[in-house]
Amino acid sequence: MSSSALNAEITVAKFGGTSVADFVAMSRSAKIVINNPTTKLVLISACSGVTNILVELANGVADAEHRHSLMERLRAIHHSVLADLQQPEAVAGHIDELLDQVGELAIKAAEHKSAELTDQLVANGELLSTHLFTQIMREMGADALRYDIRDVLRTDSRFGKASPEQEMIRQLTEEKLLPLLQDKIVVSQGFIGSDEQGRTTTLGRGGSDYSAALMAEAVDAGTLEIWTDVPGMYTTDPRIAPKATPIKEISFSEASEMANFGAKILHPSTLIPAVRRQIPVFVGSSRAPEQGGTWIRKSVTEAPLFRALALRSNQTLITLTSLNMFHAYGFLAEVFRILAEHKVSVDLISTSEVSVSLTMDQTDTGGGAPTLPPGAHAALSELCRVEIEQDLCLISLIGNRMSQTAGSVSTVFNTLDEYKLRMICYGASPHNLCFLVKTEHAMPIAQSLHRKIFE
Repeated sequence: MSSSALNAEITVAKFGGTSVADFVAMSRSAKIVINNPTTKLVLISACSGVTNILVELANGVADAEHRHSLMERLRAIHHSVLADLQQPEAVAGHIDELLDQVGELAIKAAEHKSAELTDQLVANGELLSTHLFTQIMREMGADALRYDIRDVLRTDSRFGKASPEQEMIRQLTEEKLLPLLQDKIVVSQGFIGSDEQGRTTTLGRGGSDYSAALMAEAVDAGTLEIWTDVPGMYTTDPRIAPKATPIKEISFSEASEMANFGAKILHPSTLIPAVRRQIPVFVGSSRAPEQGGTWIRKSVTEAPLFRALALRSNQTLITLTSLNMFHAYGFLAEVFRILAEHKVSVDLISTSEVSVSLTMDQTDTGGGAPTLPPGAHAALSELCRVEIEQDLCLISLIGNRMSQTAGSVSTVFNTLDEYKLRMICYGASPHNLCFLVKTEHAMPIAQSLHRKIFE
């Protein structure tokens, strides 16, 4: 199994929360796995809605009655699947044990919450769903085995947004997981991992896709499939523009930009491991697999000027102003040293003679708009004036050769005439043009741009 020729036959499939929402959804997804004999490793998310409940509990619910009602909702979601199994007794004990554990952790969180406790609590969503999904697979006649991904998916100890340790993952996978793939379909958890001390970590909201890509890389898979509730990627989210059209094929670089700039169908880091190993990625709908989907590959036959439009909400803009910055050496270096020291991830940046504006990245488990840590705020305030603005949305146009094509942005800026733009980034990448706007203006701007460019 260690030979890459044999591994090239392995497909790693990932199913999102809506694809494992209930018994019917799980059965549909299990059928997709069984119908493809090369699918050997399956990673799944928590049942739809479960992670939100767990995050709420992790944030600390002091009201015992409200806490009890959240626990009852969790119990109802998982017991409704149990009720439809032919042999519920095979997994009922595991489900109830995990639910009891959630209840105990929720009480702890109400007394004192922490990032470590949040990860421990939130991880139970995937631990629960994998028990149910594995049993459904078995009842359909598959030789399925539930596996705890924490045995192989090693990360650092940054709770809430842990970074994977690539070499260690590969080593542990070859030693512990690859032998099981020879004659079994292994069902495991997305989103979660563990650090060197064995403590549970998470890869940040939406991290199940990233887990799947990391595992596809670790087993040297031939294909990675991401199954969700829409048939692939579109020119924009159809909820924004009903006339959005499906994209049949897209390059790694375009898809990476789309994920990074807010296309919710993929986690921003998903494609990094796939690109490293040149693993083709398929994105399709578990509700309608026959509709096909989007293939993401290294190179594609068509590379249009504009491919898609993406939105990313909850943006935080930090503007740093200092007259000492004018013609001064080392000002930016000091700013970034402070940000790095406080583990602040910077996304976009724009500079003038006396100021620098930057946006903060946000994909940790807690969700919401990112905030500047107090220590970073204090250190920056000694250096310059610090202004923080929230309630902003980033709109990005993704495509090809934008910065090398004359007149490519005239349509865009003509459409934006009546709106105030807080920041524009253009030219650093040939694949995107993005601008920051007030959240209230984001939807009308996105709809106007989609009409002008794609419809």
